[in-house]
Amino acid sequence: MGAVPDDQASRDFLAGIHVGDLCSGTVAEITRSHGVAVTLDGFPARPLGIVSQANVSWLWNDATALEAGRRISAEVTAVDPDEGRVRLAMTATENPELWAFLASRRRGEILSGTVAAIERFGVFVSLDDGPDHPVFPGVGFITVAELSWRHVEAMSDVVQVGQHISCEFLQFDDWNGEARLSLKAMQPDPFAAFVEGLAVGQRLQGQVTKLVPFGAFVRVADSVEGLVHLRELAPAPVETPEDVLQVGDEVTVVVTEIDRQRRRLALSRRQAS
Repeated sequence: MGAVPDDQASRDFLAGIHVGDLCSGTVAEITRSHGVAVTLDGFPARPLGIVSQANVSWLWNDATALEAGRRISAEVTAVDPDEGRVRLAMTATENPELWAFLASRRRGEILSGTVAAIERFGVFVSLDDGPDHPVFPGVGFITVAELSWRHVEAMSDVVQVGQHISCEFLQFDDWNGEARLSLKAMQPDPFAAFVEGLAVGQRLQGQVTKLVPFGAFVRVADSVEGLVHLRELAPAPVETPEDVLQVGDEVTVVVTEIDRQRRRLALSRRQAS
């Protein structure tokens, strides 16, 4: 599928194709590793189009269900003249209303909808202003990490089926045809608020929440935890956190580093001794 460097004909052909265009062609080859190679109308010399496995169909999602010689229509998602390749999505022509809706969303946009289903991997949301999904309970989807700033033990503690919610749009997941959403983005970040007046060297009280081979996590405020590295657990070196701490212990720590961008707080129990 790679282009010959001096293949000016293919470069000229690709120069006339843009993201969002609809292209037609003939299936030339199907492979499990690369997907569907397509000979585009207007350039019969070799296949320039490629449809990945995920972009064949949201309904059956299997490129092997196609056959060589079949005519297809697909939307252009990327053009790479150097590689001599046009990336295509048949999903766009299979569900044009849904694709157009998702492609027109912008990061940070607020979308509202009703919780349609709660699964172990996240929450489906039926959007107020969006089309139905051909497979899933809703076009909107919230991963567990985007439900709350707090640690989520059970998603039903955060949302309930039938609940109407507003979320921030994160991205168009063209693998599943979903609008990835964030519910926690609608709430203030407790970490940012907590560290606003915090300084390195400050002493804090906290509770040990988790022991790991490299240290211990300590909750110093609601939904705010910091890491006490193994070397900072005690005045004398220890081999494991369990040598000096247990989950639930109340401890005094000193702030040694504040990383606002990565939302990380480094703490020391040794310096508080």
